[in-house]
Amino acid sequence: MAVDRRSVLAALFVLPLGACGTGSPPAAGPAPARLLAPAEFAAAMGGRFVVNVHVPDEGSLAGTDVAIPFDRVAERAAELPADRAAPLALYCMTGRMSAIAAGTLAGLGYTDMVDLAGGMQAWRADGRPIEAA
Repeated sequence: MAVDRRSVLAALFVLPLGACGTGSPPAAGPAPARLLAPAEFAAAMGGRFVVNVHVPDEGSLAGTDVAIPFDRVAERAAELPADRAAPLALYCMTGRMSAIAAGTLAGLGYTDMVDLAGGMQAWRADGRPIEAA
C-alpha cells in the first residue's frame, strides 16, 4: 500500500498544533471587569478602591490603596472592601495579571470592577507617572 507523502507531512504538522490548545475554549460572556484606557482609568480611580495586582513589585500608580499579588487575591481578600458591591479598580504591568485577578474577584462576589487596559505600560505610554517600588 502506497502512502501519500503529502498526507504524512500534513499530519506531522497539524497534529502537534492540536496539542497546543488548553482544552475546552473559554466560556463566552462578559468580562468580569470593564477595560478602561489610561485617561478613563485615572478618572475612575477617585471613586474606587484601587488594587495593584502585579508581581514582582515594579511600582504603582498614585492613589493605590493596596498591592496584592494577582495569584493571592483570594487568600488576602480580607484586605479588600467587605462590601462585594464596592467599586474596585485593578491594574498590573500589562493587563494579564489584572484580568486573572478580576476573574478571581468575580468568583468571590465582587461585581463592580474596572481594569486598566494595557496596564502600567499603557499608563506610562500615555505620559502618566508611576511611583517607584
